[in-house]
Amino acid sequence: MKLTIDSIQHINLFEKITRANVKGCFLNNQVIFVVEEGHASKAIGKNGANVKRIENMIKKKIKVVEYSKDVLKFVKNLIYPLNASEIKLNEEVIEVSADTNTKALLIGRNSKNLDHYNDIIKNYFKYEMKVK
Repeated sequence: MKLTIDSIQHINLFEKITRANVKGCFLNNQVIFVVEEGHASKAIGKNGANVKRIENMIKKKIKVVEYSKDVLKFVKNLIYPLNASEIKLNEEVIEVSADTNTKALLIGRNSKNLDHYNDIIKNYFKYEMKVK
């Protein structure tokens, strides 16, 4: 993960408002914050108050993902609110099985979403995600 001035500023603002420890910040069309295990509810706030407040300040959508040492649980947290029918680990590949609509949302146009998910996963684990 390469920290840019923007991502450092986003992390500082997020930690200051939520008091949750951030493990990583990823920028694309939205800002994804990976927070320590057990800090997701603190980061989101009551009725999503912290998330809404930060979204208004930075003028971008944000997503809070809870880190987990278990790669399968982390992938489940990462793709939430999408539901995969099965997530399994085969050697160096995480296979995510889902219905057609969910599959389309996971992959995205020109596999943009899948590439972004893989960048985030590779930051913490030595696996690659594939959608079946």
